[in-house]
Amino acid sequence: MWRALPGLTRWLAAGALACACVAAVPAQAATCAWSDWDNFRRTLLSADGRVIDASTDDKVTVSEGQAYGLFFALVANDRATFDKLLAWTENNLAQGDLIAHLPAWIWGRIPADKAKDGKETWGVIDTNSASDADLWMAYTLLEAGRLWNERRFTALGTLMARRIVREETASMRGLGRTVLPGPVGFALADGRWRVNPSYVPLQVMRRLARLMPDEPGWDQLAASSLRVIVETAPRGFSPDWAEYDSSRGFLPDSATRAESAYNAIRVYLWAGLLAADDPQRARVLQQFVPLADYVAANGHPPERVDTQTGQPGPNAGNAGFSAAVAPYLAALGRADQARAQVRRTRELAAREPLGYYSQALALFGLGYLDGLYRFAGDGALLPAWKTGCPAR
Repeated sequence: MWRALPGLTRWLAAGALACACVAAVPAQAATCAWSDWDNFRRTLLSADGRVIDASTDDKVTVSEGQAYGLFFALVANDRATFDKLLAWTENNLAQGDLIAHLPAWIWGRIPADKAKDGKETWGVIDTNSASDADLWMAYTLLEAGRLWNERRFTALGTLMARRIVREETASMRGLGRTVLPGPVGFALADGRWRVNPSYVPLQVMRRLARLMPDEPGWDQLAASSLRVIVETAPRGFSPDWAEYDSSRGFLPDSATRAESAYNAIRVYLWAGLLAADDPQRARVLQQFVPLADYVAANGHPPERVDTQTGQPGPNAGNAGFSAAVAPYLAALGRADQARAQVRRTRELAAREPLGYYSQALALFGLGYLDGLYRFAGDGALLPAWKTGCPAR
């Protein structure tokens, strides 16, 4: 039995569901075998549905992890885990109501010296939301509504998408409406903002624009996201963060000195997952060929790169980095190099268990290459449990 989401129950009772209906779909197929998802649940997921980053002192949970967990549960056709993840997210990150509140981005142990009453506790550490998590969550809820024929997920995804536009975007002269990383702290000055290319996967933006045709802003968001991804990487390496000035265009991020590292690795991952018939696939793939050439020459992706000079740092990226670039290499037609990065991921994981972020990157990258899901040209999710499980 599912637990009714309190805010959504009130909204449904008010009779506002007319715009969120979905067509009936065939009965669900059997779950496809996915050992990496089984390991993710076993090592990172609490009994009540919290994805735990054990590498941090405060054993935090971030909204991004909850959103990714929801996506993986949908890909795995794991409704029980999906429901637990969603319930924990609403109850602990959204003040009990995902309709009224976007989820806070971080939750965990609050030491006594930082707690209001001077006693150690657990709860929200920062109430600001993160748009990358919110976009993936809205997308996944809408796709879950379609694939599982569950109108309440469609309704909740629709309402989250509307709130994202209201609270986590800005209209920028010369760029149009653009995703901000969160509601607070990213408008730097009059006519200047901070943006993050890894926050706006084109397949997610394209799908939300398709599903929200009557909502103003989504077409602009899809178009501006492409520009954020491509125009912030002049030397073929995506930065973690960038700035946009309405008079000067995209500029290096002053806080991080335009470094490419743990955020930016996702840009190559999302590029590799684009559908073959995505109209911007060729352009995006071509933009990051210098990254692919580096991997070919060195056998691994770099951990950090100065995106203004194109100069990589001395350290190799970890197992998650290899899993993230493997689909991109495959999309370029470099199958042998992609397989080499998959082997590197597995070899490193065998030596030392992967943490939260690397496991998430591995589920995205290796799950895709194993044929457990695809994206259609319009961004729709095509899980293998609907299209046919891959042969083993």
